[in-house]
Amino acid sequence: MDKVSLKEKFGYGLGDTASNIVFQVVIGFLLYFYTDVFGIEAAAVGTLFLVVRLFDAVTDPIMGALADRTQTKWGKYRPYLLWFCIPYGILAVLAFTTPDLNQSGKLIYAYLTYTLLMMVYTAINIPYSALGGVMTASPTERASVQSWRFALAMAGGAIVTSSVLPLVEFFGQGDQQKGFQWAMIVLSIFAILCFIACFWLTKERVNMPRTNSKSFVSGAWSDFAKMLQNDQWRIIAIISIFLLISVAMRGATTPFYVRYYLQEESLITLFMASGMLAGVAGALCANWLIRKMCKVALMKACALGIMLTNGVLFFIPPNAVELALVFTILANFVHMVFTPLLFSTVPDTVDYGMKKLGQSAMAMAFSGHLLMIKLGIALGGAFTGWILAYSGYQANVVQSETALAGILFLYSLSSVIAGLIVFICMQYYKLTQDFKETA
Repeated sequence: MDKVSLKEKFGYGLGDTASNIVFQVVIGFLLYFYTDVFGIEAAAVGTLFLVVRLFDAVTDPIMGALADRTQTKWGKYRPYLLWFCIPYGILAVLAFTTPDLNQSGKLIYAYLTYTLLMMVYTAINIPYSALGGVMTASPTERASVQSWRFALAMAGGAIVTSSVLPLVEFFGQGDQQKGFQWAMIVLSIFAILCFIACFWLTKERVNMPRTNSKSFVSGAWSDFAKMLQNDQWRIIAIISIFLLISVAMRGATTPFYVRYYLQEESLITLFMASGMLAGVAGALCANWLIRKMCKVALMKACALGIMLTNGVLFFIPPNAVELALVFTILANFVHMVFTPLLFSTVPDTVDYGMKKLGQSAMAMAFSGHLLMIKLGIALGGAFTGWILAYSGYQANVVQSETALAGILFLYSLSSVIAGLIVFICMQYYKLTQDFKETA
């Protein structure tokens, strides 16, 4: 049966609510935490973000191969939600803990905790993502499942962005180091509970063909090589890299944009939370729109919308705070109509790969996709740190004109460029509703 109940879609979405506790804090606050709270130089943080992602090039495919070869009474992918939810929460807290170290010690600690956090994120998020591909075989239902996933992901993001700074203030009482640590303790407990609920409320229905009987290493390499041969998967991978570069740039720059460009530091939480709520609306809207039109056509329209809304942001002056908020909301809305559709294409490319190449490794496809996403986040984070440093940004001072120009570029034009690349790539994606493989 292809139909998935609303209860199960909601349960699946809770998994990304939990994932977003880390994802949105990393995107929205980690750069600020490292530079302005922990006291690490911006350029060093940019390099850190990139180096850690290089490690993912090894761990992500291994995790995908491992998940595809897992056999338990609960299925291939669901057990990982239970096995790794507690380590995930512990490492999220440690990443936002600030031991009293010298500059070198701080950097080593940041590398260690951030690397371990991303390893556990990989171990839980790749099987979680693959789970969405085996709950149903219907492309339309897959898109609906993903729309609920990202609606609740954005709800989780709204919780994070609206609560992090108030929690920091509540627990820290002026001590941001203590405040961030306790804020993450609260949010991590919430994330663990969401992962457990996701496990109990979902079910694997699609029986994926068994992976080849080669040794783990040779089998994993074979799955990875066939994934790279899949031309439609490669298009989605390219789109994901460039889209997430812009997401990371814009997300990391939001506190800087509001504090230094708009000069309204008290509105940081409003900008971030309203953007997340717009994302919830966008994801739910995607669930409705995919029943009215081809999702490929909708994705192309969203790419144009990303370019338009972020292009307008570039021309909004610092004193037009309300207008900046409106177009921030619109940009996030369009982006989150696009995102669940993007994720729903991954299992479609797996089905296509099965017909064309004889490959059916769902977790490997999602591991490769997650690797592209994390590479995009890493590049976006690195570019953000480097561009801020190059433009002359200095923490906690009045910024120069060149620094403000750098912040504005990161917040708006980076997404315009990404939207253009996405639109061009979508011209070559052929897995529409009416697509029939004739080869």
